[in-house]
Amino acid sequence: MIFLGILLCIAGIGFLCWLLFTLAVYALPFFAGVTVGMWAYGTGAGPLGAFVVGIAAAGVTPAAGQFIFTFVRPVWARLAIALLFAAPASVAGYHATHGLAKLAVPSVGWQFAISIVGAIAVGIAAWVRLLAMAPPEPAMRGVARG
Repeated sequence: MIFLGILLCIAGIGFLCWLLFTLAVYALPFFAGVTVGMWAYGTGAGPLGAFVVGIAAAGVTPAAGQFIFTFVRPVWARLAIALLFAAPASVAGYHATHGLAKLAVPSVGWQFAISIVGAIAVGIAAWVRLLAMAPPEPAMRGVARG
């Protein structure tokens, strides 16, 4: 019975890590939605109005990022947009990994070290996921034809 509990614990942690890596790209839209929703509530929109405005802002954020990422050609601008989405994902990865590390590691120094490694891993995963959403470049772009 203890063996089954250990296996279920490992499976649960694995599922949460998979969920973290999958949803890390949406950390910026979530943050934007919560921020705009709180602003709307503070200006007197009420709970329902703030929720609707927050959901709209959270929906517009990835759509605008994808639109800009699709139509902007300079590589530095695309990297900046990907960094804009990957940075909050990295912060979320740090805090999620730190929460798991607090449960498993007694040393505070090792908790922070594991948390930093988790933040880097989640940030890289979000970065790669965002760059994979980019449309492919034409094969012969920039080549002069005769």
